[in-house]
Amino acid sequence: MASSLQKMYVSDLRVGMYVAKLDRDWLETPFILQGFMLESQEDVDIVAEYCSYVYVDTVYKALAKPAISTARGKGPIQYQNTTRIDEEHRKIVGAFCQARTLTKSLLDDIRLGGAINTDHAKQMVSDCVQSVIRHPDALMWMAKIRSESEYTAEHCLNVCILAVAFGRVLGMSEEELHKLGMCGLLHDVGKMKVPPDILNKPASLTVGEMRSMMAHTIHGRNLLLSTDGIYNGVIDVAYSHHERVDGKGYPRKLAGASISLFSKIIAIVDAYDAMTADRCYQSAKTSTEALKIIYQDRGSHFDERLALKFLQTVGLYPPGSIVELHSGQVAIVVETNHKLRHLPKVLLVRDQNKKPLEKELFMDLSQIEEGDLSQDYLIKQVWKDRSFGISLRKYIEQGLVLNR
Repeated sequence: MASSLQKMYVSDLRVGMYVAKLDRDWLETPFILQGFMLESQEDVDIVAEYCSYVYVDTVYKALAKPAISTARGKGPIQYQNTTRIDEEHRKIVGAFCQARTLTKSLLDDIRLGGAINTDHAKQMVSDCVQSVIRHPDALMWMAKIRSESEYTAEHCLNVCILAVAFGRVLGMSEEELHKLGMCGLLHDVGKMKVPPDILNKPASLTVGEMRSMMAHTIHGRNLLLSTDGIYNGVIDVAYSHHERVDGKGYPRKLAGASISLFSKIIAIVDAYDAMTADRCYQSAKTSTEALKIIYQDRGSHFDERLALKFLQTVGLYPPGSIVELHSGQVAIVVETNHKLRHLPKVLLVRDQNKKPLEKELFMDLSQIEEGDLSQDYLIKQVWKDRSFGISLRKYIEQGLVLNR
């Protein structure tokens, strides 16, 4: 059988082609995906910066479909940032902190047998959607802040934020983003009916305890079915976000097209946020480690096209990442450079000896590409929150200042 790979010089690349192999090792490039679709001229230009030729998979191109379908034949929406990152941080920080408090209150009410406050939920989601539309990196930065004791509440809000940011990249309408955000915020409400000693057990669960934990999908469906004015998709996601595309998930062992789009999206976002959080029974993974697992599990656990798109959404160095530079200095990623994803905008917070700087410094690492900044400032490694004594929560509580 003839190979479907065709060698092609970068000057001949076009939008819609699937790059399956490079003329060099993938690790010598900033590409997080080992195989990807050229979805814009910008993608073509980035490949041309690193390669002389590539191998295009002509069969994959023929089979490829859009990640989402849109209503009435309209194409995906192309969003543009309308505020600067520092402006968006100042604009949303108060609402974000209030949303954390309200999410915890909402879940506590459910735990105590109360009804879901849909008005509060909708307002929180609306604030998230408007911020993500203006500039997604501000809220994605804040979603990196963790408190192990408040895991479930913070996880629900983080999944809401990440899902809306993912939906923005997929080109969903504002109305769809609101619906998806509600799905993310309420996907785990059923856990409020799981006994706390099981939910917070710092060791492996027994078979019976695992059944009790898995039942949170059924509890969530039942809670939401009894809630007035709730979007039906929220009920479906609470019930189905642990299904797998290979049919090995729970509670119904649905597979492939039987799982809704929103459930597939939340499954990916839920797994990513859980993996990058410190839990009572496991330490957090770095964003890089979590993305590698999602990549490895594409097509079995996760929908393949959505998984690859999510990797592009989060990127090599998502906002809020603590990164060590080749110089030895340490910085916090503040904003993604979407054309040069390996060269984000960062806040330099530690010197080469890992000591706090007297004055933190905002840097745009894309200046390395322009020759205005030494290559010593290239990123060497991603670290977890609280590495080198750096607390992302402290930066939010004290008020983040970016010197532009």
